[in-house]
Amino acid sequence: MSEGRSVSLATLTAVAVIALDELSKALVRDELPHGEERDLAFGAHLVHVENDGVAFGRLGGNSGLVALVVGAALVGLIVYFARHRRTPLIWLPTGLLLGGALGNILDRIGDGSVTDFVKLPRWPAFNVADIAVTAGVVLLLVVIELQARREKASAEASGPKGAEGDGAAGRA
Repeated sequence: MSEGRSVSLATLTAVAVIALDELSKALVRDELPHGEERDLAFGAHLVHVENDGVAFGRLGGNSGLVALVVGAALVGLIVYFARHRRTPLIWLPTGLLLGGALGNILDRIGDGSVTDFVKLPRWPAFNVADIAVTAGVVLLLVVIELQARREKASAEASGPKGAEGDGAAGRA
């Protein structure tokens, strides 16, 4: 895949995640009073909570530290993506991670906290952006592993240089 196509697909993925995240959060804020909870199915609940931390409420109340952590992670992701744009499917986890992070950043800038609304048993509440970030991390690890396997297989297929040539020259 061309580098330009990879960048375009990552951008489109990020925009789609941000749009879905913002739409879902707006619906929750408009339709469900803060602190209210409704049963969904299989033990899952729809809730309306505001989270001023990261990673399930960690670092709450430390907006400067949160901004630093998220900013550093985004810079690292963008640098990695820039160096590996030709890696097959790298655009997908990159787009998911950027879209998820930016979706939550928009909340932090606008409201000072992030709207979370899906609650599973024994698990903190989360949102679409959190799902995208989690899926993005898992997919990034899969893409990196698959690329490492492709490179290893390619290196093994090409074999050690000069080994066949030496044997043929010795017999002539």
